[in-house]
Amino acid sequence: MRGVCTRSGSLSAADFYASAIYFSQRWNETNSDFPNWVWIPCSRLGAISEDEGYLVLEKVKLQTERNDSNLEELNNCDSSANDELTDEATLVDVHSHYAHLYDLHIAYSFTYKVPVLYFRGYKSDGCHLSLDEIKEELPSHSVEILQKSKWTFMTQEEHPYLNTPWYTLHPCGTGDWMKLLLSSTSYGENISLIQYLPAWLSVIGQTVGLRVPLELYSRS
Repeated sequence: MRGVCTRSGSLSAADFYASAIYFSQRWNETNSDFPNWVWIPCSRLGAISEDEGYLVLEKVKLQTERNDSNLEELNNCDSSANDELTDEATLVDVHSHYAHLYDLHIAYSFTYKVPVLYFRGYKSDGCHLSLDEIKEELPSHSVEILQKSKWTFMTQEEHPYLNTPWYTLHPCGTGDWMKLLLSSTSYGENISLIQYLPAWLSVIGQTVGLRVPLELYSRS
């Protein structure tokens, strides 16, 4: 694989595809607690292309402040319920009532030449979460950023392949902070292409409660 040019912090569409395939394989090997990332080949021009498409991770319960607080509350209730909720199936059912699931897609921006995270959340009945409901679940540091620069950080846009509205983290500044992130690593100017998506997701994932396994930083 070719190296990433840290002078720009961006990558080509071909490099995005190569990095996405490697990233999904490594994630699926090292992170059994989550569903697999899957590459969906497609094309915006009508003809299916194997090397054009997007990554998909769907129906995941993310680490959010709402989930943490609800889980703590339920655990407190469980401990004083005279063993009424000791059955595992019952506990799972009770907890899942509060759990919101998320779909995460990673697509390539041909305008900014960087990856873009598209996401949406929904309740147990399938109803999509509103922006306000999603903001209630975001980690506290993400809420602070949203309050300072709402429209430049998170917005709702049409999915480039599904043509439906999804929430997204605007990529206008991605190249700049990726340039700094990549140049600050021990790999320097020779950082491998395969490290681009793990490095990118280590920052972007924090905003929606997705943690990147440390094993993904291995160059093996």
